[in-house]
Amino acid sequence: METYKRVFVIVLDSLGIGAMPDSEEFGDKGVDTFGHILDKMGKLDIPNLQKLGMLNLHKGGTMEGVEKPLGCYMRIAERSNGKDTMTGHWEMMGVLTTKPFKTFSEHGFPKELIDELEEKTHKKYMGNISVSGTKIINDLGERQLKTGEIILYTSADSVLQLAANESIVPVDELYHLCEVARQICMKEEYKVGRVIARPFIGTDPSNFKRTPRRHDYALSPSSYTYMETLKDHNYDVICVGKINDIFNGVGVSETYKTVSNHNGMEITCSLAKKDFTGLCFVNLVEFDSEYGHRRNPVGYGKCIEEFDQDLKQLIELLNDDDLLIVTADHGNDPTFRGSDHTREKVPFIAYSSSYKHGKFIDERNSFADMGRTIIENYNLEPTKEQIGTTIKELLED
Repeated sequence: METYKRVFVIVLDSLGIGAMPDSEEFGDKGVDTFGHILDKMGKLDIPNLQKLGMLNLHKGGTMEGVEKPLGCYMRIAERSNGKDTMTGHWEMMGVLTTKPFKTFSEHGFPKELIDELEEKTHKKYMGNISVSGTKIINDLGERQLKTGEIILYTSADSVLQLAANESIVPVDELYHLCEVARQICMKEEYKVGRVIARPFIGTDPSNFKRTPRRHDYALSPSSYTYMETLKDHNYDVICVGKINDIFNGVGVSETYKTVSNHNGMEITCSLAKKDFTGLCFVNLVEFDSEYGHRRNPVGYGKCIEEFDQDLKQLIELLNDDDLLIVTADHGNDPTFRGSDHTREKVPFIAYSSSYKHGKFIDERNSFADMGRTIIENYNLEPTKEQIGTTIKELLED
């Protein structure tokens, strides 16, 4: 019999907790997403994370830990070679990435790629720079309304994004353009992790607004995942937010899109009221997209506070045989230079109302230890290619 019937994993996208030993090799010396936010804010109103052990794990500002945390808490280092969303999430599910996904943030995409895309879609493209999606829509949205050109851009991530006003380019047509781009970007020289459709509405920069009809075209995981292990043994794998897109639907039994962190937590709370056996895997992206990349530490801090309020509601819905894990996939220090992700360790906080007491756990060297522990809970065996070792403390409390 399993120790836990349901496991809820919530990824606070980009909430790193300090530099990795090799961070300097990634140009990220001295980064610390959570610590630098604390330093900037002085204090965060996060009573629920604090009770679980977050401040015992990482003090900062004027804040201290609690005497008897309710959760099991530790730091986890990333074993894969990268600091992007897909690499982090894939590793959580047992996939080791040794070759980072390609990025084009410095000079944009090669002319050869753009030429091939224009030839195959009979469309013209503009932009081709690394920039915030809202900014490029404001800068080029009116031009698109006049010319019909498609806005193409990238970011510090391994992505190619196409944005179009729904009044000019119907969403289905934008999806088709992205499918063509995805096919082109399967070539080794262009292989980005994701091609993303970014539809928006509005008539001028004062009212341009991205719609919830975003769609990601991701690469499938490079090897068999722990999600597939669960699904293939008839356990539920319910995904909230962009998890389904990150894994290209592989190993997913049910999925729910979100429009905000709060909406993601609302959906998760509704799922906690239902009967299922298996994994509920949640990504809350606004930490990263709205505050990390935009280098807004105060906004990031307030976002953590808002999550803490939603966390309280979820905890109240958990059963004694539920396990809650709160973690992250990489860093994005909002006080650091540029707008790129940062190479960091991540927090790992586990909680069950069945715990007799919380505890500090020694640092682990792979995000995959989480996924390995989840399948161990259901008495399932890993394949030879799946990385990770079981966190025994979570199953023996």
